[in-house]
Amino acid sequence: METKKVLGRRRFSFTVTTLAFVFLYLPIVALVVLSFNSARQGVGWTGFTLKWYSELFRQTDIWRAFLNTIIIAISSSIAATIIGTFAALALYWYQSKLKGYLGVLVYTPLIIPDILMGVSMLIFFVAIGMPLGLLTIFFAHVTFCVSYVTVTVMTRLEDFDYSVVEAARDLGAKGYQVFTRVVMPMILPGIMAGFLLSLTLSIDDFVITFFVAGPGSTTLPLKIFSMIKFGVSPVINALSTLLLIGTLFVSFFGSKFRKLIF
Repeated sequence: METKKVLGRRRFSFTVTTLAFVFLYLPIVALVVLSFNSARQGVGWTGFTLKWYSELFRQTDIWRAFLNTIIIAISSSIAATIIGTFAALALYWYQSKLKGYLGVLVYTPLIIPDILMGVSMLIFFVAIGMPLGLLTIFFAHVTFCVSYVTVTVMTRLEDFDYSVVEAARDLGAKGYQVFTRVVMPMILPGIMAGFLLSLTLSIDDFVITFFVAGPGSTTLPLKIFSMIKFGVSPVINALSTLLLIGTLFVSFFGSKFRKLIF
């Protein structure tokens, strides 16, 4: 009787898990299939074609938005990783009366709504007279990505063995040698994870970017939003398919690179 109950629970868990994966990935599969559909409107299959991909490569405004997205994502992720790493080290190792308040400031961007942050950043830039453009998007992305990097690196520091630092100092290592040869290699996985998380969040961000973007600084999410106002074009399906392939490619080689280093 117990065996039947266990088998029933396993079948139920398997069924629920399968339905969840179908619910998550079926729309993505449909999007990829429809990118090769010759029909311009609707989801009915009318024939195989690659014309939407050729049309995609002819639309320079999309690739200009994609270039803006990549520039903002890489630059803001690098800046956020540097600031967030040092912030995590400071919060974890140095004792101060302000430590609790600084911790609250770090976690605040993680819990407040994106629309609130976008409006507040817009008000701030207007108040200081900074024209909206790529620079304001950069500052906005750094602002919310720093928190994610700080939390990720602090999680890595929770398992840090401080006795290794003490041993290095006993052996005559100087401060910068301890940092570069002992601390950095040990927390590097957390730094890389924070950087990749920032990169993903920056590329994907729409709400905050919508408020702080100016003329000529359209990113890819803003461009896609402007295109779907008049209906979902097959060109968007083709673009999404290429982004999916690029994401899988980066993830695959990123995991290989991580295994080689760590």
